[in-house]
Amino acid sequence: MRLLVLGGTRFLSHAVAADAVRRGHEVVCANRGQSGNVPPGASLVRWDRSDPAPDALTDDGPFDAVIDIARQPSHVRHALDAVADAHWVFVSSISVYADDADPSGPGVGPLKTPIAEDVDLATDPEAYGGLKVSCEQLVQDGAASAAVIRPGLIVGPGDPTGRFSYWARRSLATGEVLGPGDPADLVEVIDVRDLATWLVDLAERRTTGTFDAIGAPVPFADLLRDALPDAEVVWVDQEFLSGHAVEPWAGPNSIPLWLPRPEYDGMLAHDAAPAVAAGLVLRPVADTTRDTRSWLEADPAARIDGITVEREAQLLAAWKDR
Repeated sequence: MRLLVLGGTRFLSHAVAADAVRRGHEVVCANRGQSGNVPPGASLVRWDRSDPAPDALTDDGPFDAVIDIARQPSHVRHALDAVADAHWVFVSSISVYADDADPSGPGVGPLKTPIAEDVDLATDPEAYGGLKVSCEQLVQDGAASAAVIRPGLIVGPGDPTGRFSYWARRSLATGEVLGPGDPADLVEVIDVRDLATWLVDLAERRTTGTFDAIGAPVPFADLLRDALPDAEVVWVDQEFLSGHAVEPWAGPNSIPLWLPRPEYDGMLAHDAAPAVAAGLVLRPVADTTRDTRSWLEADPAARIDGITVEREAQLLAAWKDR
């Protein structure tokens, strides 16, 4: 298979390109060439996707498949202009869903209003879901055939967000660890390597359809039991955390993976079964935690989001004294 990976230098797109090279495919990565390197065995075509595709993209012939993670509609339009005759696997997001309290998936849950023109996400991050909706529609309307994949929280070695890294850092803890919210709240994560492998599978098989790409939703208590097997988790309710200015989900003063309920009951509770039926294979959370911790130990510059251990201790002390 001759595969075009749009990106190929960071996290998911790099994992996709590396997996495809290991299988013996001819892999071309198209990106600006300014951030990281493509995997050994893949070739690079330099392309700023704000512009039309360069002639060099197709100089060596057509592509059988394309895997794209674009956020901006113009980037998708330019790519479709060049390689619409290929099978597309477009990586979208569960952020396309309009109701974060509703876990209904493809064909059921309503989507956000599409945003057809590019938006600077640094100044308007709330536009992300609408931009992804527009990108999905462009691919579905313009490609010869397509699969649209909507991942949840992608985690694992190399994670640039630092969210799951927060828990991997704490995974060897033997003392008290703050568990945020209700231990019965459903959460899910998907290992970047499992997602990458499946995306290449979908390209090989020319699979069509729309899928939520998530890990199996489990109670938060179960996820932390697998990720922090020797810790004593002390559960602190969300009203207390909010009252002490702790933020949910992401940021330096956050506890990652925690989301306010019930308004976010559905965000980390979508159904993994259709994706699993289509070939997605999920590794245990304990394995993802171990490998993420090893990566953190090997890379001092790796990002870890969330509150510090000192801040966690302060919160636990205040919780006990309430």
